[in-house]
Amino acid sequence: MTDRPLPPGLHRDTLALRTALERSVHGEHSEALYLTSGFVQPDAETSARRFAGTEEGFTYARTSNPTVSSFERRLAAMEGTEAAIAASSGMGAILMMCMGLLKAGDHVVCSRSMFGSTINLIGREFGKFGVETTFVSQTDVAEWRAAVRPTTKLLFAETPTNPLTEVCDIRALADVAHEAGALLAVDNCFCSPALQRPAELGADLIIHSGTKHLDGQGRVMAGAICGPSKLIVDVFGPVVRTAGMVLSPFNAWVVLKGLETLNVRMQAHCANALAVAQWLEAQPGIERVYYPGLASHPQHELAMRQQAGQGGAVVSFIVKGGDPETARANAFHVINSTEVVSIATNLGDVKTIISHPATTSHGRLSEDQRQSAGIGQGLIRLAVGLEHVDDIKADLSRGLSTLNF
Repeated sequence: MTDRPLPPGLHRDTLALRTALERSVHGEHSEALYLTSGFVQPDAETSARRFAGTEEGFTYARTSNPTVSSFERRLAAMEGTEAAIAASSGMGAILMMCMGLLKAGDHVVCSRSMFGSTINLIGREFGKFGVETTFVSQTDVAEWRAAVRPTTKLLFAETPTNPLTEVCDIRALADVAHEAGALLAVDNCFCSPALQRPAELGADLIIHSGTKHLDGQGRVMAGAICGPSKLIVDVFGPVVRTAGMVLSPFNAWVVLKGLETLNVRMQAHCANALAVAQWLEAQPGIERVYYPGLASHPQHELAMRQQAGQGGAVVSFIVKGGDPETARANAFHVINSTEVVSIATNLGDVKTIISHPATTSHGRLSEDQRQSAGIGQGLIRLAVGLEHVDDIKADLSRGLSTLNF
């Protein structure tokens, strides 16, 4: 934040600290929190111009707010896009994107490994309004290409995926989308701009759940779309003003401050996650470990290229168990035996979180959808936090060392 224009070429670490609106007349060093729903206008003529959009200025908090604008500018600078627009949650951002881009008769190609709520929103809810969706393999570019139709308007991928950490080739999918005259949107929740900048690889839109790593401490709900100004201002701006999935100023301020430590937090998250993943691979009660930083991960080399050489903070693993009922019982045993990590469904927190995807994040999918996405009953997701890594390992050992398999 500065009273002077920032020079070009600054690094992300600097942009994460300095990008914001100008200081107020009071000269505050930390960005101000503007808790107001309306803004007083100097006269009726100015008010008319601002409401018409012919003059810049704040009018009503459902349209814009200085604190929210600071968050949007900072996130766009970190992602390397022209602009960003905030939403009340990550799913709110996806809803905004779909409402702005799609209409009856349009077609979407989407990874079948997406977050469960995303699959339901696009495949089921928008299906009610005549939008068709084809779900394809996260990693098979040929399958994405084969699914494209003349009516395809959007390709949507999450990379890495939740919870199996599958990595798609962003540049290849961007080529597929652009050859078809469609847009590529990438959910960058797991990596954040600290590790991955999809716009540099050809993605048109970047989706964020600010609830996760951008906040970093599990305090508030937030979301955003990053992309070109024409789409952000002309397409998504009217959706927010009409539909009202607006981000509150307080939540915007919390995530704005979270962005200041994002890069250093992500480095620590990744170091801990890699150590835990390597340790899990050596445990006798584990059938398989999913983590892009491991050489055993199917897309390891691609992940290292796209993700600044880091694997991220999420490690998923399958406990041994045979049939689904036994696998679920063993997974529950490991989860329930923990005494330090938190049993919850969020991720991106400084506190480690453990969950059972088949009954939480993907619990509302049909069994066929879960099987198609590879979500079995023995699967556990670990969002690795910043505790001492030996304490995380010891906590997992309480259950793993007493498994029956």
